[in-house]
Amino acid sequence: MKLGITMEGGANRTIYSCGVTDVFLEENIMPDYFIGVSAGAAFGVSYLSGQKGRNLRIARNYVADKRYMGLPHLLNRKERNFFNIDFVFGEIPNKLCPFDFEAFKAFPGEAIAVVTNIHTGKAEYKKIPRDDNSFRTLVASCALPLLFQPVKLGNHYYLDGGIADSVPYKKAIEAGCDKNIVILTRPRDYRKKTDQTVKISSKMYRRYPKIAEAMLGRADKYNACLDELYQLEKEGKAFVIAPKDTYGVGRAEKNLEKLEQLYDEGYYQTKLLIPKLREYLNS
Repeated sequence: MKLGITMEGGANRTIYSCGVTDVFLEENIMPDYFIGVSAGAAFGVSYLSGQKGRNLRIARNYVADKRYMGLPHLLNRKERNFFNIDFVFGEIPNKLCPFDFEAFKAFPGEAIAVVTNIHTGKAEYKKIPRDDNSFRTLVASCALPLLFQPVKLGNHYYLDGGIADSVPYKKAIEAGCDKNIVILTRPRDYRKKTDQTVKISSKMYRRYPKIAEAMLGRADKYNACLDELYQLEKEGKAFVIAPKDTYGVGRAEKNLEKLEQLYDEGYYQTKLLIPKLREYLNS
């Protein structure tokens, strides 16, 4: 058996997935192949390094901290990112709530983050470096249009991986995973729409027509992707975990009570699902 785990993004809403993966750590469920998008990749590495509860501690201690995110960072000419990159991907993992690089290096499976090439509008699948204390690949995967500046990796610039491939379970299947767990951050009945923010984003990036086109086509692609995923689930070829409710938690949620409620949703829901999950993995 080769186990793939796919984690959708959703910025702070991904705290739900942290509850899910903390149960996985308790149950010793680890993937052979991990692929994450945006915050799914950024939070997922704490799971791969075996640091149970780390993401929840970060939420409790720093998400409401003015150093973490906010308009002042976006409007600051030196930063121009809603999320404070130096603090979120620098000071927190390297000093305040240390990330265990040695444990991550020891993780024997593959760890992949999805990014979207700003010139082609297509998804690229990057191996997450095991020793990069700037987490540059993860920053690129999280680079939401309007809220982040494009991130340079090698010779190209990238934005959030979810633009081109929001739920990349197909990549895990292509990698040979015959068992696949997919963790979503929206309820099962959610369907994406092309809202005004997306239309504004596409106009802001009109100099890059391929990424603008990808933004405008994202909703239809996302919804079709979920329809295919749920069909695979019916056929016993995938195991999907999704919140029943997100309690109004948004991408930039600071309300700790809401964030803890959503974390608990992921944790206790997964606890109840463990017998079915074991049955799926052993079938």
